[in-house]
Amino acid sequence: MTLSLLDLLIVGLYASALLAIALWVSREPKGVTKDTEDYFLAGRALPWWAIGASLIASNISAEQIIGQSGQGFAVGMAIAAYEWQAAIVLIVVAKWFLPIFLKRGIYTMPQFLDQRYGSGVKSLMSVYWIVLYTAVNLTTVLWLGGLAMNSLTGWPVMMCMAALGSFAALYSLYGGLKAVALTDIIQVVILIGGGIAITWIALDLIDGADGALGGLARVYEEMPGHFTMILSNDHPAYGDLPGIWTLLGGLWVLHFSYWGFNQYIIQRALGAESLAEAQKGLAFAAFLKLFIPLIVVIPGIAAVILASQGTLEAGALAEKSDRTYGELMKIAPAGLRGLVFAALIAAVVSSLASMMNSISTIFTMDIYRSMIGGRPEQHYVTIGRISAFVAMGAALILAKPFIGGFESGFQTVQEYSGFIAPGVVAVFLLGFFSKRTNTMGAFAALFASVAMNIALKFGAPDVPFIIRIWIVFMACVAAAIIVSRLSPAPAVNRPVALNDISFSTRALFNSLAIAVALILTGLYIFLW
Repeated sequence: MTLSLLDLLIVGLYASALLAIALWVSREPKGVTKDTEDYFLAGRALPWWAIGASLIASNISAEQIIGQSGQGFAVGMAIAAYEWQAAIVLIVVAKWFLPIFLKRGIYTMPQFLDQRYGSGVKSLMSVYWIVLYTAVNLTTVLWLGGLAMNSLTGWPVMMCMAALGSFAALYSLYGGLKAVALTDIIQVVILIGGGIAITWIALDLIDGADGALGGLARVYEEMPGHFTMILSNDHPAYGDLPGIWTLLGGLWVLHFSYWGFNQYIIQRALGAESLAEAQKGLAFAAFLKLFIPLIVVIPGIAAVILASQGTLEAGALAEKSDRTYGELMKIAPAGLRGLVFAALIAAVVSSLASMMNSISTIFTMDIYRSMIGGRPEQHYVTIGRISAFVAMGAALILAKPFIGGFESGFQTVQEYSGFIAPGVVAVFLLGFFSKRTNTMGAFAALFASVAMNIALKFGAPDVPFIIRIWIVFMACVAAAIIVSRLSPAPAVNRPVALNDISFSTRALFNSLAIAVALILTGLYIFLW
């Protein structure tokens, strides 16, 4: 056990405060019970600052903090492409996609697919997303969170996972999205504060460094290869981050699938009190995204030198890079270690709670309610809570066999998600902007996504993952267009009517969008 009494007191204070606030924001006036809009979409009353904070807290989970720190150790800043390019995608989603979703008043992504393509596509994607969130996303967050908690406490990994899952369920099942989103404001403050602390400590401990800034200068000077965004084709990690193709290829497809059409992310925007608030929230999240590599990737790069000078256990890091963040937490002093540990818990339980809420929303609103309608609203809220609890139990069982054997949990999530992401993006984009695309075309794109990914993965294993995703995406678009043209046109009410939707944005949003684009351009030029 490496946690002091002071550390435990800090973690306990954090957990108690979080639970108290979750119960407080979830309360209802006497005699009033939550309906489905209250539980699944926070009554459509979320302000921009809650949306932005919740997006970041939900996204920065164990796979980011632990997975990207590990990739920072093994690869370097190139892994930051997953964070920085996401900032651009958030701006695009806010301007071009949110107006469509909010105008149509949808609860879930499958509901949009039902309106556009019919119940068959909706049902297929509902099942896919539930399986993905349960068997891949929940399991990865639990496993990586359990590994880091095990490094610091010495508890068995299974016990750590059970503790994290129970805590997430305890504060989120009662209050729904409102409890998750509003407590995420606390989560993101603790998360960023703890991340800055561990970065500062790691850099400050580098031999010969004059403070943390001196440590950063020394790391940059001694490890220039870890400070390049575009890897050469002879780099060992080229297969995961294939040079210029990280800017021109399938990474954009993964980003749009995750940030634009992923229920557990976009659900915050669907719960906004207005379109303008939703757009400001996404722009705020995009701005915060620029700073995330500083608190998750930089510590991993510093760990290379800390391991070589004996400050960290080199053997543990060489065996599995995903242990990097857990080892870094050990070097924090008492008290600060508790804050960093609380930040890790905040990242993990926020994502777990978000995924549980999204699983329950899709299952209840898109599957259960379609089969068993006409029940009181409270009945569906109860079903949502039960389905979230069952999903968490299943993820606990599946975590080790599904994720434990892989070298990098972060890359594993990308690999699994990539099997269907090209089809998802093709179906949504064509659903927005191509009136001729029909149900048969949508099915063609979704099935082509899985089939071509499998064929290329095993038939052409040397093709880098991101290039493969781009090839499959282009094939999915072509399949959808060709099949749609060879089959009857969709019903008149199926295509999305855009004539009543305004895509104009306000001055504040436009200013933030320009600032994000300019900062990213500067970063890529400097780190090219």
